[in-house]
Amino acid sequence: MTNTEFLELKHAIEELHDCEANYVSSERVRESWGDTLVWDGVVSVFGIIGHPVATMCYAWSAQESESGPQTLYAVLRLPPIQRGRDAVLVALAMKQKEGGKLIGGEAGK
Repeated sequence: MTNTEFLELKHAIEELHDCEANYVSSERVRESWGDTLVWDGVVSVFGIIGHPVATMCYAWSAQESESGPQTLYAVLRLPPIQRGRDAVLVALAMKQKEGGKLIGGEAGK
């Protein structure tokens, strides 16, 4: 992840959730449905200060389509979300419900 990408994720968390975000770590997430790879990328984990309930947030970027712009995701660590994979699964399910798809990491290549 470049410094610019990192700062974009940090800013997205702070703006979206009205809190301070500090990088903690990164998690590799690879998700398949059946034999189809649907997402493969890195989720950044941020500690957050000033949010009324959550203390952690998972953030990453993904493309909505092969030619589309990057979308930033910032998912709070609140039940049932306990790890980066959970956050990605929720985003994938919401996109599927909306009729779209995420293209992330190697799955989009």
